Parts: sequence; structure tokens; C-alpha cells
Amino acid sequence: MKELLLMLADIWMIFVGFFYGWKLIRRYGNYLLGLEWFIIAVSGSNFLVWSVLGGDEGSPMYSIAYFLDAFTRSVGVSLILIMGLMRVTHRYKPTLAVDIGVFALGIVAALYLRQFHGHGLHVVSATFYVVVNAVSTAFLAYLSWRLWKIRAGGLAIGAALATAAATAIAVMYDFFPIPGDDEYGTVFYIFALTTWGTQLFVYFLSYRALHDHNVATGAEPASDERSVARA
Repeated sequence: MKELLLMLADIWMIFVGFFYGWKLIRRYGNYLLGLEWFIIAVSGSNFLVWSVLGGDEGSPMYSIAYFLDAFTRSVGVSLILIMGLMRVTHRYKPTLAVDIGVFALGIVAALYLRQFHGHGLHVVSATFYVVVNAVSTAFLAYLSWRLWKIRAGGLAIGAALATAAATAIAVMYDFFPIPGDDEYGTVFYIFALTTWGTQLFVYFLSYRALHDHNVATGAEPASDERSVARA
């Protein structure tokens, strides 16, 4: 039963990542968020296939999983997420060079953090992940406030709850395993994958609500859904 729930949670995250990632690019031209959503979906897909094939830690897919996880936890759902959401909170539109640069930074960070995997050094990267998550949480609290300010109360509460759940997952990830969980952390990953998928879903809805509000108030031109070119 736990294995089925784990698979469903992973499929949920994969679907949300690909589906809403494409919408962020196609509808809003937001490559920062769209590509990060894709990366999370690819990570989930890799994890699903790796698990189905037996979960061998010697498999290249295990190394890929760690790299993608490090990318997302270090730069993806921190700097990239904040910069992407600033499109609707501060009308910030980075140049193509900035887009490329921040993803390159994520790759470098993930490769560097790889050295701390195992050998008792994981506490170094784990602590770093918690710190950057705290920074992201502060910005996401601001996002919830902005949603509340435009009278999107339901989304404001949803975003706040998703952020709180993700923060709890980030702290539990390396420091506080769930009592009674198995050696693979199955129960933890059921909660984690469900939470991460819900984050992507709620943040997309939040982005859409703020974008529509900006358009309605004349702060931002309407997006051309037929074009993927930058605004």
C-alpha cells in the first residue's frame, strides 16, 4: 500500500511539473519557473523509473537523482523560484543572459555539493539547504501577503500552507526522520512528493492570480498565449 501511495505522489508531482511548467512558458513566457518546474518533473520521473528498476544505489540514475535534488534544493526552489515569481510581484524581467547564468549557477552548485554526499559530510549540504529554504520561505510569506492584498484569500492561505509544509519537509529531510519509517524513508517521501507537487500547483495558481491582477490594473500588458517569445 505504501509503495502505491509513493508512486501516486510521484506521478502527481511529475504531472504538475510538466503540465504547469509548460503553461508558465507558453502562456507567460516565464522560462525561469517553467524550466524549474520541468527539472522537478524530470527528477520525479527519474526517481520513478529508478524505483521500478530496483533502486540500485550503484545505478547512474541514483547519481542523476542526487544531482537534480541538489540543483533544486540549492538554487532551484530558492533563487530561481524567487526571481521567477518577482515577475508578478515586482515586474522583474531578467534578460536571457541572466536566465542562462542562474541555471549555470545551479549546475555548479549541484556539482560542488555532490562532494558532501555520504562519508558523514552530508550535514554540510543539509544545513545549507535549510538556510536557503528559510530565505525562500520569507519571500513566499511575502507572496501570500500580496495574494491577500489583492483579495485572493483562498490562494493566500493555500500558498502559506504549502510553504509551511515544504519548510517542515526541508527540516525533516536530513535531520528529523519520521519515527517508525522504513530504511528507505517511504512515508517521508509520500509526504514530500505530495507536498512538492502541491507547491508547484499552488504557486502556479498564485502566479496566474497576480498576473491577472496586474493586467487588470494596467501594471502589466496581457500575455499573448500564442507566442513563447519574451514580453
